[in-house]
Amino acid sequence: MENLKRTPLYEEHVKLGAQMIPFAGYEMPLKYTSVKEEHLAVRNAIGIFDVSHMGEIELRGKDALKFANYLVTNNVLDMKFGRVKYTPMCYEHGGEVDDLFVYNINEDFVLLVVNASNYEKDLKFVLDHKDGFDVEVLGKTEDYGEVAIQGPKAEEFLKNYFEGSAPLEKLGYFKATYGKLFGVNVLISRTGYTGEDGFEVYASPEEIGIIWNESLKKGEAFGIKPAGLGARDTLRFEVCYWLYGNDIDETTNPFEAGQDFAVKMDKENFVGKVSLEKVLKDGIKRKLTGFKVLSGGIPRHGMNIYNEEGIEVGHITSGNMSFIRNEILALGYVKIEYTGIGTHLKVVDSARTFELEVIPTPFIEPRAGKKKV
Repeated sequence: MENLKRTPLYEEHVKLGAQMIPFAGYEMPLKYTSVKEEHLAVRNAIGIFDVSHMGEIELRGKDALKFANYLVTNNVLDMKFGRVKYTPMCYEHGGEVDDLFVYNINEDFVLLVVNASNYEKDLKFVLDHKDGFDVEVLGKTEDYGEVAIQGPKAEEFLKNYFEGSAPLEKLGYFKATYGKLFGVNVLISRTGYTGEDGFEVYASPEEIGIIWNESLKKGEAFGIKPAGLGARDTLRFEVCYWLYGNDIDETTNPFEAGQDFAVKMDKENFVGKVSLEKVLKDGIKRKLTGFKVLSGGIPRHGMNIYNEEGIEVGHITSGNMSFIRNEILALGYVKIEYTGIGTHLKVVDSARTFELEVIPTPFIEPRAGKKKV
């Protein structure tokens, strides 16, 4: 694996016997035991993921929040300090640069957490659009280590070791705060990519190893397991969270991807607004759709979808096994007229035919955000 970067936790993964693979320019753990075991640990107890490969871009200055609002489709101007929002970020033509989290830290500091594979591209995009704003743009991904601690027992476990201005159980969904975890200075947010309740924890690269090792040691009584990229993908897939490069990219817009909730067209201006107004006026021609795979195995990204007459009507973006439903499922873009629940379609590969039936999404309901605080 030449020329691949390593996260601060690389040696810990090796010690645990992880199967390492290239991902987004990094050597990352695919799994430690099995994808299914790690997946079920997150659904039933707790899993911990190394997500130090994610990209961090800091916006500093009096226009930090105003500039962030111009960059993204969601409205972030109404965010109080310590709030987090999910949002697409679009090119002028309406296609997606990335989907990301915006953290409103204080009056002159906004943190953008972007996908690892898009970090350099995103940083350039942000720098290219800063004219006219009193803001400094800083690529800071090397200064952050990050772990995600996800699952129904995450709060019950971590609340015993967190010291902050308020107890961890008072931290609401999509909120963030500074404090200490296992004695380490952290930024912690109630966010994640699994559909379960849980937290994402940011610390210095030098100290993220303490968070990792203490979590595995002290979380043993709660059933914690290290989880790799395999489980991260199957977990996000079950709740139909988007994977950039598969389900969304520069050729897709937020309306056809089902991200309407994170596009606020009443904002005064933002990059891509004119193109997205045209999309709304003309109406979307295709839609990201969920499928149950009735036969043929797991369809892969890029495979074409056909109607029963053999006419191409779309393509697969993601396919996987749902360990909770015990079914093979898929996501893909298809023409609007084929998105009705119960519609039968097919994927024809060189060797196999996959029979598909359109079903509702998400495949399982996320439990994140359901807790009252």
